[in-house]
Amino acid sequence: MVNESPDTRAHRRGIRPTRRGRLLLLIAAVLVLGAAAAVLVPLLTREPKTAEQAGSLVIPEGWRASQVYAAADKVLGEPAGTTRRAVATADLPLPAEARGNPEGYLFPATYPVTSATTPKSLLRYMVDTARNRFGADHITAGAQRNNVSVYQTVTIASIVQAEADTGSDMGKVARVIHNRLDRGMPLQMDSTLNYALNRSTLDTSTGDTKIDSPYNSYERKGLPPTPIGNPGEQAMVAAIGPTPGPWLYFVTVAPGDTRFTDDYAEQQRNVAEFNRNRRSPGTG
Repeated sequence: MVNESPDTRAHRRGIRPTRRGRLLLLIAAVLVLGAAAAVLVPLLTREPKTAEQAGSLVIPEGWRASQVYAAADKVLGEPAGTTRRAVATADLPLPAEARGNPEGYLFPATYPVTSATTPKSLLRYMVDTARNRFGADHITAGAQRNNVSVYQTVTIASIVQAEADTGSDMGKVARVIHNRLDRGMPLQMDSTLNYALNRSTLDTSTGDTKIDSPYNSYERKGLPPTPIGNPGEQAMVAAIGPTPGPWLYFVTVAPGDTRFTDDYAEQQRNVAEFNRNRRSPGTG
């Protein structure tokens, strides 16, 4: 025989609760519902907090590392300079040629940011993305075809990104770079001077071209020692597959109008037109 509690026997016999019993049951039910609501409210209030913590960091094509560091500090709520300092201990998977400098490998993209994101984890995410993209077979094959390393290809792409006025001009700019390298000519790119001087401008003076810097491509032949920004996919494609052509010079005389030539006299005429346009009111 199974022992039964009095409550069980009462239920089995169909005995109804008294009025007082019904009142007690009602109070108990209210307390249970109140407890459930008390559990539910914190769960609901945690949802917006999580949503507020989630965000993203957008890195545009061509941004320099200094710009990426500043943007990362801002989105992570860190003091200025935190992300830059994190590079030294982030153990980034960079090629040996980079010598620990991630310039060129902070791949332009939109990166998710949560409360768990740190400067180091964000930097690794960017560099891992760049290594995956730049380590693709077609990039490696293109670099070998052009007799340069992948790292040098990233450097070329960074110059293309900075110099090309439009996406359609990228292949031609890349060809100018390769043609000059093949002929042992200095690149003479204003973008490398701007990088050395930490600025962005269309105005380059004679004095600028005389500065003592490894990024002065007016005075020094060959590529600068590092990329001068972080190129996107289109610039990399242009760097490995430049448009066929004999060009050695180019200048953007007006927005959307970039002139390419292999004739120095024609280049001088184009530069003169560029200067006239710069002086004309309302141009640009």
